[in-house]
This record gives sequence, C-alpha cells and structure tokens, in this order.
Amino acid sequence: MPSPSTLQSPAEPLLAQLVQHYDELVGFLRHRFGDECQPREIVNELCLRLMERPVPQGIANPLAFLRHLARDLAIDRHRAQARRPETPFDGAELEERLAPAAAMPLSPPELAVAAAQRQRALLVAIEQLPQASREAFILTKLYGMPQEEAAQRMGISRGMVARHLARALRDVQPVLTADHAA
Repeated sequence: MPSPSTLQSPAEPLLAQLVQHYDELVGFLRHRFGDECQPREIVNELCLRLMERPVPQGIANPLAFLRHLARDLAIDRHRAQARRPETPFDGAELEERLAPAAAMPLSPPELAVAAAQRQRALLVAIEQLPQASREAFILTKLYGMPQEEAAQRMGISRGMVARHLARALRDVQPVLTADHAA
C-alpha cells in the first residue's frame, strides 16, 4: 500500500500545469479580454479554486481545461462587474457628506485627524457586529462581492446574507453619518 506522502491529489497535476503555463494562461486571457479583466488575478483565483474544490480525474488535455476554466472565471467576473458598476471614490464628496454644514473650515492636519477618527470609529463598529453580519458586510460592501457569491462562501442562503447585511448597515450607519469632529 502506498504511503500518504506518495499519493497525489487530482489537483496536483493541474496545479503543476498551471504553474508551468502561468504566463501562457495570462497571455490567453489578455488576448481574449484585454487588461481590463485583470488576467493575473483570474489565473491566481483559478489556482485557489483548484486547491479548494474537487477536480475531475482523467482530464485528457489539462492546458485546454485550464484555459476553459480561466475563460469562465473572466466571464463571471465581467458579469459581476456589470451588475455592480464601480463608482470612483471621491474623498471630497465624502468629507462634504460627513462634515456638519455649520462647521468652520478645518486645516489639512485637522481633516486628517478627523478622517482617522472616523475610520477608527467605523472599524470599531464593524468589529462589534455579530460574526455573520460582519462577514456579510465585509464580503459585500468592502470586497464588492455579489450577495449570491457571499451566500455560497458563507454557506447560507442569499436571503440570510441580505438580513445580515441589513443589520450590519443599520448598526454601522450611525457611525457614517455622525459628527465626529465635535
């Protein structure tokens, strides 16, 4: 009987092919979708998925299989981004929304201190959330993950993710709108 150290998982040959053809897979994605799809991130995500999920055995052409998986990941990422278009972060707009209307103009060092205080208060509010609400908030709001994907990752339904997210937003909202300069 072979020892456990000599047994190979079905993912190991695919991972070896992925490492050997990493640049080729990145080039394939770049050629097919352009740099906007972030081809290196997709190939890295493919590597993680191969390690996390069961891999079919007896793949005749591993490189073609990897290209197929990488293409599917790129398409999934594009669709997810199309559902939730990114809005550029505007620090000035955030300052306007968070600063009280009657406040005197603050100097740059005072603004930096106020921003740091708000950031600390937000981190404390997130840390005080129940585990599931915190995880739902971080995955959907900070990482921009769709609720369906967050549900799969958390092992719960999308409806439960929505409930946890609603609670998290209810608990975090006062910190976002409070006047911390006073």
